[in-house]
Amino acid sequence: MKKQNRRDFLKTAAISTTMLLADGCLQPAQKASAKKPNIVFVFGDQWRAQATGYSGDPNLKGKTPNLDKLAAQSVNLTNAVSTCPVCTPYRASMLTGQYALTHGLFLNDAPLRNEAVTIAEVCKNAGYDTAYVGKWHINAGGRNNFIPENRRQGFDYWKVLECTHNYNNSLYYTGNDPTKRKWPGYDAIAQTRDVQEYIKAHADNEKPFLIMLSWGPPHNPYGTAPEKYRKMFMENNIILRPNVPPENANAAKKDLAGYYAHIVALDDCIGNIVDTIDHAGIKNNTIVVFTSDHGDMLGSHGYQRKQKPWDESVRVPFLIRYPAKLGKKGKTLDMPFETPDIMPTLLSLCDLNIPNGVEGVDYSRILAGKLNAPDNAALIECASPFGEWLRKNGGKEYRGIRTKRFTYVRDLNGPWLLYDNQNDPYQKNNLVNSPQTASLQKILDTKLMAKLKKHGDEFKQGSEYIKKWGYKVDAHGTLPY
Repeated sequence: MKKQNRRDFLKTAAISTTMLLADGCLQPAQKASAKKPNIVFVFGDQWRAQATGYSGDPNLKGKTPNLDKLAAQSVNLTNAVSTCPVCTPYRASMLTGQYALTHGLFLNDAPLRNEAVTIAEVCKNAGYDTAYVGKWHINAGGRNNFIPENRRQGFDYWKVLECTHNYNNSLYYTGNDPTKRKWPGYDAIAQTRDVQEYIKAHADNEKPFLIMLSWGPPHNPYGTAPEKYRKMFMENNIILRPNVPPENANAAKKDLAGYYAHIVALDDCIGNIVDTIDHAGIKNNTIVVFTSDHGDMLGSHGYQRKQKPWDESVRVPFLIRYPAKLGKKGKTLDMPFETPDIMPTLLSLCDLNIPNGVEGVDYSRILAGKLNAPDNAALIECASPFGEWLRKNGGKEYRGIRTKRFTYVRDLNGPWLLYDNQNDPYQKNNLVNSPQTASLQKILDTKLMAKLKKHGDEFKQGSEYIKKWGYKVDAHGTLPY
């Protein structure tokens, strides 16, 4: 698709709208735009790729029937990765198609500037209605503050809070009313119902719509899902991944019981959304995406949460259903797919122009089976550790790649990790600097360095990027919120 810079893109969109109005052709334009697909983009927070029934988690076998059904109708990208696996960087990259060091949000609670064109702005200028419900986390200025219209990055319908994980006492703002409101009960269920109502209200409109639903769970606190879901998982029955050290086993089982309870609650929610789409008669021309912003270690390798380069942190579920272009039967692609690729791929599926400045790759023709998947590699990175991965606990800068088979990572001192994920799926055997893998390591290192060069990443110390963007961090490199 043709790319345009932000100024030219918005100027062209404004001229096109003016011409339609001046010529009295608004009705035909609406009919033409109705041929564009709707987009329903649903993502959890901290939901690792391994944690679904369809991906083989033994704890969830038979317990995520709605996701299993959706996977059977979707393209399942089994090597989708969160490029910078933490909340704010992911969200900025997903919306702009840019890497964290380009848009500048490589720390949580940094503000997304208005220079880049977001997917919502592109869709809105193409005649879409746009909506966002749930967690935002790219505005800064406090996690409970009202976000004005000019900071909503192209979204019109708005029921949002910057960030909360108090799922049973969850606040939000709507429209231009600066009064805090409260989601009734468990917020993900209430948010899902709101999205269902939006879909039903817009299903018969001539204008297409883009709606994004950002759930807070299954992010910790883990034990706060509704009771009926918590009763489904007993700590003693949890089957751990083999890379959880014995000393972490009890804590991991407790956390996982609550984590899985959130997941089965959300499985019901995704089922409700998909049923609403299908019953509204818009299944064929609606793109449904289910994914997450990053994973969760949950005791694997002795770690918790995100930011780390291991698969439990970087790999995320990614299902995309679009019968009109991708077919009605599910298929699996093991091609690496990274966060900045989401925006251009979705825009191309909608036959919309991709703005200049987008760094991600348009994989729409590969998803549709028109081209073979490339031998590519997805970038994984931490520009500066913070928050739940402090330097005193091993946090450090890294750059790496995730290919179909291998994970290779460098820190500032040189090669750090090398895993053969095919023969070592739990990443227990670090092959870095082994004589037996010297030639492979050289090939992977060359690929990584070429990728960094392409995007102008000089792989500096995190403090240099903090200084460049003018962030005022605490002693641990974390932005106050």
